[in-house]
Amino acid sequence: MDELCEVYADAYGQVPGEDATVKVDAFRGRATAALGARNYELVTARVGDELVGFVFGYSLRQDRDWFAGLQPPPEEGFTDERGGERTVVLAEIEVRKAWQGRGIGRGLHDSFLRGRREERATLSANPAATGTHALYEGWGWQRVGVVPGGPGAYYREYVKFVRPLR
Repeated sequence: MDELCEVYADAYGQVPGEDATVKVDAFRGRATAALGARNYELVTARVGDELVGFVFGYSLRQDRDWFAGLQPPPEEGFTDERGGERTVVLAEIEVRKAWQGRGIGRGLHDSFLRGRREERATLSANPAATGTHALYEGWGWQRVGVVPGGPGAYYREYVKFVRPLR
């Protein structure tokens, strides 16, 4: 877990006026909780012995409020997870700054999604990260709307994306 936290911290760098340990500690909590999730999968990229990137995710449970409050409201049946078999959450995709822009993130993304049995994937993004949104859209993701951030969330709202896998 420490190695993942190091990559996470490096990928985001230090933001002026922000305590980096708070963000890394929150990531550690999310990553640790994800370990026990249904159909959890971690894909890593290494150069020699150095972990330079990773992606992880898991199947979305039927009772998870992933799309709660989605605006615009989705069509009927959109949030039906069919017993937890419909959607995989791409929870994190991180690449060390020195290795960004070299196709590592795309390779991790594709490797993670390639073997999934679910019919679609979803991810959340910072609403201000429009460059990242464009990247995701170039990778086949579709913006489906915005949800409010919950207690302790980094952002007041999150942009939700969905990508068909079949």
